[in-house]
Amino acid sequence: MLLRLSLSLLFFVGSIFFFSTVNTAQVQEEERLLPDPGVVSFSFRHQFQEDVPGTLDLIKEMGITNIEFSSLFGYSAEEMRQMLDERDMICTSYGVGYDQLVEETGQIAEEALILGAEFVRVAWIPHDDPFDIEDTRRAIRDFTEAGRKLSEYGLRFAYHNHGYEFRPYQNNTYFDYLVQNTDSRYVNFEMDTFWVAHPGHDPVELLKKYPERFVLVHLKDLSQDAEHNYSGSAPSEYDVPLGTGQVDFESFIRAAQDSAIEYMYIEDETDEVVERVPKSREFLLGITW
Repeated sequence: MLLRLSLSLLFFVGSIFFFSTVNTAQVQEEERLLPDPGVVSFSFRHQFQEDVPGTLDLIKEMGITNIEFSSLFGYSAEEMRQMLDERDMICTSYGVGYDQLVEETGQIAEEALILGAEFVRVAWIPHDDPFDIEDTRRAIRDFTEAGRKLSEYGLRFAYHNHGYEFRPYQNNTYFDYLVQNTDSRYVNFEMDTFWVAHPGHDPVELLKKYPERFVLVHLKDLSQDAEHNYSGSAPSEYDVPLGTGQVDFESFIRAAQDSAIEYMYIEDETDEVVERVPKSREFLLGITW
């Protein structure tokens, strides 16, 4: 397994060097709209499960040094932090489960601080279909309480949308209700562009609607032929390389300049992640004024 990952690393170092020297050089005289983006550890979950140090090396060779972890892959926070420090890499956001957030807030906070994270993130609200107002109100209560506790550690909480929250409610959506009934001191949001587009909404318009509430972003594209729904699940073929799907990333990155977003992470959930992430990174870095 180590050998397979090492061979993949060797093969793609050459490709990455080509992309970096050619594409980056094309925009080096211009002002980029987006600093080097980070990546979500879930994108490389299969590689991390085989070889954590080797996967960190692979990601760094791609030019990426900022990771949002949603799993520590069997390592302690201390061990993961040491491996990051050895590579001059950082963790800025720590993703955990809903129950962990609610029931183990103190332990989660301590792990996040050890990792060096500034944010703690949850990406799913447990619910029976369809997601409804009671699910939303429960999340508001739990997020507010956990966010208040995390703030005592100097951490900030962000909820990652997943599509089902965009069901219509009154004159808006459950997501609108969630945003409008939470305190920004304790609860903010990580937009996943894929999971805004999948239920049929526009990530650019949503960002402009709540520019001060989105602090993190998962950059992920939705295929042109994808069918919209509120399920919160989608086939893997709906996940396409950045710039080839429904999301207008150039407009999104421009709108982000006037928002509270602090970190953006590339997310790719396909089996072609090793090939596609460097290309998505170069696409993003090519967006200039």
